[in-house]
Amino acid sequence: MKLQQLRYLAAIVQNGLNITAAATRLRTSQPALSKQIKLLEDELGFDIFVRSGRTLTDITPPGQQVVAHAMRMLREAQNIKSISSGVKDRDRGSLSIGTTHTQARYVLPSVIERFRSAYPRIQLHLHQGTSEQIAELAKMQRLDFAIATGSKELFAQMVLLPCYRWHRRIIVPLHHPLAEVGRPTLAQLAAFPIITYVFSFTGPSSLNEQFAGAGLTVDVALTARDADVIKTYVRLNLGVGIVAEMAVNPVDDPDLASIDASHLFPIHTTWIGFPRGALLQHHMFDFVQLLAPHLNRRLVELAADADDAEAVEALLKDVPLPVRAAQNTAGRPRGDLVGV
Repeated sequence: MKLQQLRYLAAIVQNGLNITAAATRLRTSQPALSKQIKLLEDELGFDIFVRSGRTLTDITPPGQQVVAHAMRMLREAQNIKSISSGVKDRDRGSLSIGTTHTQARYVLPSVIERFRSAYPRIQLHLHQGTSEQIAELAKMQRLDFAIATGSKELFAQMVLLPCYRWHRRIIVPLHHPLAEVGRPTLAQLAAFPIITYVFSFTGPSSLNEQFAGAGLTVDVALTARDADVIKTYVRLNLGVGIVAEMAVNPVDDPDLASIDASHLFPIHTTWIGFPRGALLQHHMFDFVQLLAPHLNRRLVELAADADDAEAVEALLKDVPLPVRAAQNTAGRPRGDLVGV
């Protein structure tokens, strides 16, 4: 059994059992890849994959166990390389982060600015997309960290740690009827078309479910993954915007009225995740703490060693989780963290 064979096996699984795609990713030929997998199966004495002609259609039950162990061994091999890199040069390396637009645009700039000041020789790679797209990158082991809200079921292979909580806010042009309403009701909101995030951002049709629970039908005129795009169409009077608190800034958006919606919609939690079994280097611990100061190194290490998500939740149950508030005055720093 060779490490290369396990890399081939992992590539096939990560590419949806598509041998051609796996061979392309590994920069090898399809016959060479197939030969190595067959040699591995012959050595083990059973098939890892279910085949239909030359096509792989599924993974056998014992094959599932082999894949799990292979992934673990490959992670450990990478961890050994990381130890070597860390010893030779603690201030060099890279950090790959997958996140949503809201985090990339409104939360991470100050974090990354401080991180770069401390680690100017660490290369940062920021991958922006929906939760589903970030999850795909995570499955392909292309991320050190994933940062998103909700959609935890997509990241079962990662250790997820809560960073902060946030509410939604309603945004309308200054002349809009809702601009004069301090605490609008769902009925008042449902009287207008709605412009908000694609539903995958905060869970399947969460807004629709909220209105339906009140016996209301909502007209979702437009959805987007980008809060700045939502603002653009709100300015065109195409509907009432519903965005994350940290996306609201009176300095940048003086023509929009921002209305608290914490009484209408549930609070959300943004989390940071890293691959289970990964070896976090010193600069990674520092990045986590810059993003979420309550997540100190000892706490992150304990979470990394936890057996499952339930154990991680139990570990963090008594840790105060901050709430990220909207900026309400021009003199207050954007994205200020307020204790619960």
